[in-house]
Amino acid sequence: MESVEFAILDWIQQHLRCGFLDTVLPAVSWICNHGEVWIILAAVLLLRKRDRWVGVSVALALVLDLVCCNLILKPLVDRVRPFAVNTAVELLTAPPLDASFPSGHTAASFAAVFALKASGSRLWKPALVLAAAIAFSRLYLYVHWPSDVLFGAVLGAALGYAGAWLAGRFRHRLEHS
Repeated sequence: MESVEFAILDWIQQHLRCGFLDTVLPAVSWICNHGEVWIILAAVLLLRKRDRWVGVSVALALVLDLVCCNLILKPLVDRVRPFAVNTAVELLTAPPLDASFPSGHTAASFAAVFALKASGSRLWKPALVLAAAIAFSRLYLYVHWPSDVLFGAVLGAALGYAGAWLAGRFRHRLEHS
């Protein structure tokens, strides 16, 4: 499996690396180093009365992601990052210090997207474009294995739906109490 993943990462390095993406993709990745872009989105939505429950959905999805991805799965799996195995690759960003599996950037991004979608917000479509760019940036930057990113997207989608479901349950209880 590792050889297939290296083949994908190395193909990206050999065929897609260029000055433009070398500049843009580290910045795209950086905006989600700690989920910042999605936390800001949740905060803005929470401040807008008509979008408050959408904001609650996104916030809950991000909290679920933090717990599942960063506090449980990364320490449990403790997978080494690809740049630590293939040290010949030139990193364009500071090397992450935590474990590789799953991709936290990807999981947080897809958690926000699917919380938006499940809450009925039209923002999910532009958010999906950004989430896909963030996920791809993690491969381009050689800091995650493809399976880390794929699992992060699946996990994030599930947690996004879970966050929206929990927000719906809270809202129902508040409105009927």
